[in-house]
Amino acid sequence: MEETMPPFPTNVTTHPLLVIDHARIVAGDEEEVDRLWHAATTLGFWYLKNHGVEEEVRRMFEMGRETMALPMEEKMKFEQGDSGMSAGYKAAGANATDENGSPDTVEFINVAKDDALAYPRVVYRTYPRTVNARMETAVRPFVAKSSAVNTTLLRVLGRRLGLPEGALEKRHSDVETSGSEARCIRKPAMSEKAASSAVAIGGHTDFGSLSFLHNRLGGLQVLTPGTDEWQYVKPIPGHAICNLGDAMALFSGGILRSNMHRVVPPPGEQSKFERWSLVFFTRPGNSVPLRALEAESALIAEAVEKADDSEKYRGTWTSSDWFARRIKNQRLRNRTVCDDVPTPNFTSPKCKSFTAGPRDMACESRH
Repeated sequence: MEETMPPFPTNVTTHPLLVIDHARIVAGDEEEVDRLWHAATTLGFWYLKNHGVEEEVRRMFEMGRETMALPMEEKMKFEQGDSGMSAGYKAAGANATDENGSPDTVEFINVAKDDALAYPRVVYRTYPRTVNARMETAVRPFVAKSSAVNTTLLRVLGRRLGLPEGALEKRHSDVETSGSEARCIRKPAMSEKAASSAVAIGGHTDFGSLSFLHNRLGGLQVLTPGTDEWQYVKPIPGHAICNLGDAMALFSGGILRSNMHRVVPPPGEQSKFERWSLVFFTRPGNSVPLRALEAESALIAEAVEKADDSEKYRGTWTSSDWFARRIKNQRLRNRTVCDDVPTPNFTSPKCKSFTAGPRDMACESRH
């Protein structure tokens, strides 16, 4: 089933990422932990090797291909809808990629971590038959291993933040339901000319704590800190790409970085091939308040005290509230619906990263 893909082109600008060895992190190598800390506090992105999830990734891509090949009528029975539910199928064109309402060009299937671990018991929803057929052989193993990888990284970062042992782990516990999920994404092939002006997934920061991404073609871009320049992140065989999300920026009082990124068609000859990617999102438990953990860490307390507006780290929203509103505000059919409840907006082009909390507190349809 594997196609021979053209190489990533050499004539496009790429952003270098640090390579972190997961095996060395597990072994407690302090030099490697230093490198992870540097990546987490500068760009918030890094490559991860020796993570041990390659076979589960292969099986998940097989599940994704089988699911996307289903008739559209069948897939739409499991569509996530406009109410803030993330689990389920999302058709291409359902989400906006910019402030003008340009539709996205990807379809994907999200499987909630809680549904995968509890299967066949339903926590959030049911899934297409192709997902169910591989739930125990592909989805659950991928979710379990990915969650373990992310938990290890969170544990190390928690220690560097001066938090008590287990402080971050308990906020991402399997005991409480959460927005954590696996997502398999398909981007159709297109001509190189058409690809030059298309955006698959618009500029955004991730909602949760830590994302664990696997992709075989280019297309991921990061917004270079301090500039308006988007640069490609080159895929490296056998290496995942990890990045921090808004929750970790909030928990840390802005010490850790949640950087803007987007997905565009693969560059050069790669645009003529379907682009498949797979990601596991670790997000806090639904009831966890998204605010700085300043009472548990002197380092975080100092960072909040020095912030221009320390109150942005002392919000009252919970993880589930934040997540549902972000999902709602992506949907094209929700773009004209505003209310008086402020929404942290990280898809606005005015917000380049989440290093100091929400920059825009307004309904995204106003941008």
